[in-house]
Amino acid sequence: MKQRLSLVHYTMNLYLYYLLKSFFFFFFFFFFFFSLSLSLSLSLLLYLLELTYNNISIMQGMDGVVSVFINENIYHHTTRSWDFMGVLENVERSNIESDVIVGVIDSGIWPESESFQDEGLGPPPTKWKGRCQTSQNFTCNNKIIGAQYFRADGNFSKDEPSPRDTVGHGTHTASIVAGRVVQSASFLGLGEGIARGGVPSARIAVYKSCWSYDGCKFADVLAAFDAAISDGVDIISVSLGNSQIEAVPYFHDPIAIGSFHAMKRGILTSTASGNTGPGLRSLSNYAPWLLTVGAGTIDRKFTTTVQLDNGMVFEGISLNTFDLENKTFPLIYGGDAPDTIFSNSTLSRYCLPDSLNKTLVEGKIVVCDMLLRPDRGLEEVFVDGAAGTIMHFVEPNLYDTALSFPLPASYIRNDDAVHLIAYTRNLTSTPFGRIHKSVEVKDTSAPYVASFSSRGPHPLSPHILKPDLIAPGVDILAAWSPVASVSRVEGDPRSVPYTIASGTSMACPHATAVAAYVKSFHPTWSAAAIRSALMTTALPMSHAKNGEAELSYGSGHINPLKAVKPGLVYDTVEGDYVKFLCSQGLNDINMNRITGDNSSCQGNTTNWDLNYPTIALPTSVGSFSSMFTRTVTNVGSPNSTYNVVVTTPQGQALSIKVQPSLLSFNSLGQKITFTVRVSGTIGMRALISASLVWDDGQHQVRSPIVVFNLS
Repeated sequence: MKQRLSLVHYTMNLYLYYLLKSFFFFFFFFFFFFSLSLSLSLSLLLYLLELTYNNISIMQGMDGVVSVFINENIYHHTTRSWDFMGVLENVERSNIESDVIVGVIDSGIWPESESFQDEGLGPPPTKWKGRCQTSQNFTCNNKIIGAQYFRADGNFSKDEPSPRDTVGHGTHTASIVAGRVVQSASFLGLGEGIARGGVPSARIAVYKSCWSYDGCKFADVLAAFDAAISDGVDIISVSLGNSQIEAVPYFHDPIAIGSFHAMKRGILTSTASGNTGPGLRSLSNYAPWLLTVGAGTIDRKFTTTVQLDNGMVFEGISLNTFDLENKTFPLIYGGDAPDTIFSNSTLSRYCLPDSLNKTLVEGKIVVCDMLLRPDRGLEEVFVDGAAGTIMHFVEPNLYDTALSFPLPASYIRNDDAVHLIAYTRNLTSTPFGRIHKSVEVKDTSAPYVASFSSRGPHPLSPHILKPDLIAPGVDILAAWSPVASVSRVEGDPRSVPYTIASGTSMACPHATAVAAYVKSFHPTWSAAAIRSALMTTALPMSHAKNGEAELSYGSGHINPLKAVKPGLVYDTVEGDYVKFLCSQGLNDINMNRITGDNSSCQGNTTNWDLNYPTIALPTSVGSFSSMFTRTVTNVGSPNSTYNVVVTTPQGQALSIKVQPSLLSFNSLGQKITFTVRVSGTIGMRALISASLVWDDGQHQVRSPIVVFNLS
């Protein structure tokens, strides 16, 4: 029996894969903690009976089956920001902004939030074809016009079958995109002010694919894309991404597959670049038809002062909402308080689970070394009844993001930690200290790329520069689910309607909102045209403050007001992406897994020069010379003339020749093709940045040019 071809691929759990993974974790924890039960690993042996590789081969050959792959998880890449970008409350708005529908694929939404009230909004646009999957405690309105949930395995044992958000992530991202104006919003007094989204009149369609107990499954994300496309959304926002160490091929990536189908319908998909920076080649979303967004800082940060009884004062950072009225507590270094049964000082210094002696740390402020940024809230010191915790990062470049913890906490710089730890080991008297409540301060160095934001080069196609740009993603105040933990630690009793969070998950919806803003002025523009408008108008970033240069920030920092009037755009159609995929060596089967049709490479495996708004040239040590072809479409003034302005760095052996050097247009929609020859020499582990700008006196259409050798 033939089965309907859909975006929803056949997916299944390869239990052998998980068995091997469970054995790995068994040996790891056995070595360090001597405490892992064998029962889970042994029980997984039974699952081998349910699926074999032979079954997989049979299913892959069935008519109508596009592909079979592991139904793995993808992850959340966890508002002063709009004022920071110049989008004030009285900014010019299109009179059809309320017709723009943004599809948010995430963990659902909290519909009662003030950010989603529908006062003054009329009925949904007539183009809307979606539905509200109502439940006993969930209804839509004229703001949230659609809401659906997806759970392919039907397992709701720990979550209710509803679009309601119990995680908080989906509510946060949706309100950044299109939240209504809310006065006096704050996170328990921090960041108090007006909370609003970038397009507060736009409509929201929610597609819940992420669940509180096991994340976001491939199959559910694909089903969400399928529904969003059918429902008639204009823009799709996906603050999710793969966490694989190795790059995932386009034909195995549900976000790449789903967004390709969206692109075919003229829908731009905005995605998070990932939170595994600052290392290179750490991107989690990189298909060229996506908008890939990195995270930058805004001109606000939160500092948390640590004060010792010996008079020393350290400025730390965190989101500490606990006011202890300047009460002091004894201090103890985690390395001096090991649980001797299961731990030693090597583990306890990092305050790892089951590593601390509860009797020694209870009622004290515990000083912890941190190998990595604690994206979860130090459960160990909280469970053990500590009065607070002071941390420092072994990696100093992680000191740029305030996090929330379930107890008074602050993280300080390494050089300050040396003095602090020495004080805790003072044998002549009991050391005491206090952790003050956080305060908001000005960050005059903003914007710069957040340390956690994933970097390029592109892991599969390094001649495509990714990320495309950066947007605010650090210390962002937005709506939250009141049943979700703000620190993600069980037992944290705080319930809030708004919280402050950081991540490329927060940067993505900022870019989504700007794309929706541009769409409201140019409803017929293609997905590529909108992405191009955002990229070519982005603000250039400083190399001095961002060591990885364009590999960290792409075209630069998003510039919403300029993006509406880009002058020229680099447009791209489906056929161009098919040729690009052919150049990547895909066979017809893998090609069809992405396109969902009978597209064929027909022997065309030559390199395809994709019409992208940036130019990236990966090369080997020594001399290089490459020719690039680009085509621009006039969307500015009917009669206009653009001159080329090329900027190259001083002291670098780099030559850029553009032909022709002048573009004359006499109508809107007119296309002109030009070539760019990039030549020169480069050394080992080097990166050279340049730029090409088309300037008509009114518009400056900028394209970064990056040459790099990072092998």
